[in-house]
Amino acid sequence: MKKLLVFTTLLVLGSSIYGQTYNTFEPSKTQFMLRGYGHTGFEYMDSGDETESTFLGSAFAPIFLYKHSDRLMFEAELEFVLESNELEIGLEYADVMYVLNKNMTVRAGKFLLPFGTFMERLHPAWINRLPNAPLGYGHDGIAPSSGIGVELRGAFDLGGPKLNYSVYSTNGPRIKDGSEEPEEAGILQFANYEDTNLAKAYGGRIGLLPFSDSSTEIGFSAYSTSGTGEEDSEFEDIGAFLYALDFSLVKQIPGLSGIVDVKAQYNSSNVDTATFIEMHEDGDEEEYSFDNQSNSFYAQLSYRPTMANSDFVKKLEFVGRYSDFNAPEGAEWEEKSTQYAFGLNYWLSWRSVVKLSYQTTETEGGHDGDGITNTDGLFLHWAIGF
Repeated sequence: MKKLLVFTTLLVLGSSIYGQTYNTFEPSKTQFMLRGYGHTGFEYMDSGDETESTFLGSAFAPIFLYKHSDRLMFEAELEFVLESNELEIGLEYADVMYVLNKNMTVRAGKFLLPFGTFMERLHPAWINRLPNAPLGYGHDGIAPSSGIGVELRGAFDLGGPKLNYSVYSTNGPRIKDGSEEPEEAGILQFANYEDTNLAKAYGGRIGLLPFSDSSTEIGFSAYSTSGTGEEDSEFEDIGAFLYALDFSLVKQIPGLSGIVDVKAQYNSSNVDTATFIEMHEDGDEEEYSFDNQSNSFYAQLSYRPTMANSDFVKKLEFVGRYSDFNAPEGAEWEEKSTQYAFGLNYWLSWRSVVKLSYQTTETEGGHDGDGITNTDGLFLHWAIGF
């Protein structure tokens, strides 16, 4: 009995000491949030020789946000897309951020590049006013969308006007040498998860908001690397320089009884001249080169009558966009394309929209042939952000 009493006393005393020593929990400052977006729809495409009509498989993009403290945060976005009867899973970005001070934040990992504003700010389906991206973006596009590296970014209040900035370094792009896909020789491949040479890409963007209401922003971006080929290959020292100019205006205009939203961006890609091998049908090889310069441009105007008396009319939005893309003359992927797109959107809520759009595209050259192709498309899309 004495042993039991002694053991019980020691247990209670030990528990008390343990509680005094280790049970010093404070309210947690960590926060976790799940956000994202999803979209689906219907597309009808007619290029004269070929017609396609299909319902689109749903796409789901969850965004994970974790706040460890007031200074340390983490973000990541996954993308699940049904395409070609298969489920494709991608990691759009995943990076850790640390707030140095009110004007500076550093982040590292895979992040969306501030090359202009479309890919970093406007590409999500419920933010993009049209169902697809302008020419020059996406597959075979010339605008880099994401990279793995480190970035320093921030903003300054200039006493009315505001300035935001970003400088970063990432694994550089990789030039396609034509050994696997001869028709794409000279194209820059930006999804370079593991660098193949010692050269890195360096870039940045400066954005100026000249008015105190922050309704207008003008930006300049640059992206450069001294080498795009694999180490010790003949393309190792093939460099590239890209730049972009972007413009944004979002303003409520009483005379028009609504909000006008203008977006525009010009992209330019300049890659050093390289020599590639062309294989003929008879098995002979021929060397060729070309001036590897490309550019693209888009301008978009949307109007939403938010001051109308009718609740139905308030939720409507009218959109028009022009875009073009010019690939280098002499390349296997030489192309000149022009596209006009028009849309009518209905906003179910501030982050859920149904989009009806018509677009027409004229393409000269490209992967599909040497002639001129005219393609008309009708799109009905639904997108929601959460």
